[in-house]
Amino acid sequence: MALDDALNQLARFDPRKARVVELRYFGGLSVEEAAEALGVHPNTVISDWSLAKAWLKHELSPRGANGA
Repeated sequence: MALDDALNQLARFDPRKARVVELRYFGGLSVEEAAEALGVHPNTVISDWSLAKAWLKHELSPRGANGA
């Protein structure tokens, strides 16, 4: 439930990064496959994936959930 809420928040903030998470984590796509699906360069997917993981990790941590 918390992951779904955090992913929805990310989608409001940055829809492409949320889509990268969906494609990579839930869809199991490679960087290249996700890049093709999104119509972007693989380096963009790598960057988005890295930033999205860090953002989600923060949001799902006890400190992130409390707004600290």
